[in-house]
Amino acid sequence: MAKNEKAVASVLAFEKKLVPSDGYFYGTTWENRTEQSALKLIEKSVRGTISNRLKAADADPLKLDAKVENANLQIVDACALAEHQDTLKVAFTLKVLGGIEQPSACNNETFLNSYKEVAKNYIQTHGFAELAKRYALNIANARFLWRNRVGAEKIEVVVTVNDQESVTFNAFDYKLHDFDSVDAKVQNLADQIAQAFKGELPYLLIKVEAYALVGKAQEVYPSEELVLDKGKGDKSKILYQVNSVAAMHSQKIGNALRTIDTWYPEFEEQKSAIAIEPYGAVTNLGKAYRTPKAKQDFFSLFDKYALGESLENTEQEHYVMAVLVRGGVFGQSSKD
Repeated sequence: MAKNEKAVASVLAFEKKLVPSDGYFYGTTWENRTEQSALKLIEKSVRGTISNRLKAADADPLKLDAKVENANLQIVDACALAEHQDTLKVAFTLKVLGGIEQPSACNNETFLNSYKEVAKNYIQTHGFAELAKRYALNIANARFLWRNRVGAEKIEVVVTVNDQESVTFNAFDYKLHDFDSVDAKVQNLADQIAQAFKGELPYLLIKVEAYALVGKAQEVYPSEELVLDKGKGDKSKILYQVNSVAAMHSQKIGNALRTIDTWYPEFEEQKSAIAIEPYGAVTNLGKAYRTPKAKQDFFSLFDKYALGESLENTEQEHYVMAVLVRGGVFGQSSKD
């Protein structure tokens, strides 16, 4: 059936339903976590060497020697544990909101009424169980630690929901790219997340504290700031900090939590979950895994689904609703 262009809203937006805070970095010891201190950034001046790929004209040995003589001087930010500390603590909070059936902005009443019915049907049929399970697993497996997760000897994640009793997860017990199996602890967390999405819990705030045993005085990795128009001689790497405490961007934590898309067409080949994005974009690979040409992108699926057409399978339904949980502006321009 051809899409009814008049039924598609030109102004359409959804507020995100998973709202993480920034992640704050602390140094401590594995055996005595009560003694901890906020990690601060360290400024370093380093003398680097030429290591980038040269142009053919610069491959001449004499020219290369001349380039090597000009040292690659840099000023960079770094962050590390103190000499007596062996454990990194990353702490953040996550608010889970309901109301997925109500866009924050929509200028087409026909579309709005159709979408509301579809959203209510999804809630009644699936109850957000699959999405909530995947978000809960990404909390339990400490995916949000990113590079800090690699090479850690042990990682424990302590989760406290609405200031109730804390639950501890061994992060290495849970896989990063397989969302099929869960234990009772993960299922309990997932059930609460699903209830919040459905509006059955009016308030859900999850406090997350991850402890990674990385080794004494080891370097750790907060978010790196994107600085445009850097002048010559300026700092070449600037790390993120909040009130002098090293930190990770809330956007980066959110990206890790929504890395649940194993439904994109190339998953069987890649065997790697990607973040929920309208076009399946993975910036570090420079690739979009969900293209409009293949009709697997969010907009191709959403335009059908929101107007009451059936999708090929429930996996596509889960993907569409996960993009709405992510939030964003999804309107269609009235211009050609």
